[in-house]
Amino acid sequence: MSIELILTHPGGAHKDDYLACSLLVAQHGAPIERREPKQGDLDNEKVLVVDVGGEHEPERGNFDHHQFPRDHDPVCALSLVLQDLGLYQDAKMFCDWLEPAEWFDTRGAGGTAKWLGVDRDIISKLNSPMDVTLLRRFAQAERLDPGDLLYEMMRWVGEDLLEYLKTLRERLTFIGKHGELWTLEANGGDSFKVLFMPRTNPLPAEPSVGLGRYLDSIGESECVVGLVYPDRRGSGYGLSRHNDHPRLEFTRIDPEDDVHFAHARGFVAKTSATEKERLKELLRAAWV
Repeated sequence: MSIELILTHPGGAHKDDYLACSLLVAQHGAPIERREPKQGDLDNEKVLVVDVGGEHEPERGNFDHHQFPRDHDPVCALSLVLQDLGLYQDAKMFCDWLEPAEWFDTRGAGGTAKWLGVDRDIISKLNSPMDVTLLRRFAQAERLDPGDLLYEMMRWVGEDLLEYLKTLRERLTFIGKHGELWTLEANGGDSFKVLFMPRTNPLPAEPSVGLGRYLDSIGESECVVGLVYPDRRGSGYGLSRHNDHPRLEFTRIDPEDDVHFAHARGFVAKTSATEKERLKELLRAAWV
């Protein structure tokens, strides 16, 4: 079935309706109108009604959450669209920003701050002028058609999010197949864990992408302190802290002949070394 229209509410725009519409734009390429829905819109399966209309009936293309009870779990229009696409659970697991967005849309800044355990003013300090401008321009638009600048920006946002969620599982499977967990003994009897990702052919455009998420998925994120992955700019490897673990200090290996870069803050280094034993030596030397 070809979708003819994406319909959302007029007035102020929020992150949930902007992102929900972005996903639907990427999926269907239909124009967007910002107005109150009529009953005919709600009944028309070719019209997707988002964040307005008082109905959550995905089989009819209606994705509103405002009719849910006050004590309902925090879900927003974006949550409902992700559920319909079969991507919600992966989004909850791999998009750290999603749950705060759900809380903010349904509980407001004060409730979100309390849930996060931070002061209310911290929420305001996280505002970005990019968010402000995109949402303000979206709110001003009565209709957006393919080819309009803002529409195409929304398409990019939706396409990138869909690609990330749909390919991440494949990436995690790939890492599980090729990656190695090293347990290294350091001076003084200490031991520490590192995730090593070998060079493969073809090499991913961003070889380090998904490593942290993979560790989350296997329950090793709190145990692993470092990552080793192919350097996409050379034939060697990158070495970095995982979760900014303070006991890996890569400035300690800066004098080594095969280390051509070590960040002054000590969290990452690049080496031309390719042999596993040499990489392990460098990691041990960086351990403090």
